Amino acid sequence: MMEPGLPVPEIAEKGGPRNGAPQVLDRRLYMQLQAFGGCPDPAPLVAALTAAPFGAVLYADAGDPRGVALLTFATDPTFFVAELRAFLNTPPFADLAHKPELTMFGRTYSLGYEPDLADTLIHRPRRAVLNADERWAVWYPLRRKGAFAAVPLSEQREMLKEHGTIGMAYGRAGLAHDVRLACFGLDANDNDFVVALTGRDLHPLSKVVEEMRKTRQTSMFMDRLGPFFVGHAVWQRDGVDGNA
Repeated sequence: MMEPGLPVPEIAEKGGPRNGAPQVLDRRLYMQLQAFGGCPDPAPLVAALTAAPFGAVLYADAGDPRGVALLTFATDPTFFVAELRAFLNTPPFADLAHKPELTMFGRTYSLGYEPDLADTLIHRPRRAVLNADERWAVWYPLRRKGAFAAVPLSEQREMLKEHGTIGMAYGRAGLAHDVRLACFGLDANDNDFVVALTGRDLHPLSKVVEEMRKTRQTSMFMDRLGPFFVGHAVWQRDGVDGNA
């Protein structure tokens, strides 16, 4: 039981008003990227994934001619330590060399003004990674400097707006879309966020990262970025039972 007078932690995600009522949702999507080496031919992996009862994306690693990465997603994090764990511990994935330094794991989150909270948290990230016309992807973690938290909230919002403006410009032009995941306490290297950029072509994804480097947030308040994983989707499928 809680001590009298202690505030109750608010852990639900909140969005902007909708139909005159506030949006609150205690549900979010977890996404995990795991990379592997020693795979000259992804065909056996595709066959195993096609027979599996969950959705995923399989990437060919642009930086390793024998490398691949598997992206999975679920609203229940138990999926990753139960069903997915069992799947990865059987061939053909069990025969590959795991690259833990490229593992990325995070959860969707809200900023408080989203017009459609459920779409932001559950559906939009899946659309970005499952778009068959946008198979290129750049995944990376990042950590802000602690000094960012000491900046007045109004200044933080201006810096985030600068980032958001760049992202929206690329998105509206159909050049790049992003997935933003919080990974506080979920990342082995104590990163804050995981970001994915997806698109039809690779060059715009690189340009987004380049333009973000010039912003005040990145140039002054970013502690580290990366490692980066660059891949091209060779197989994509949403969850067949809608569990995500």
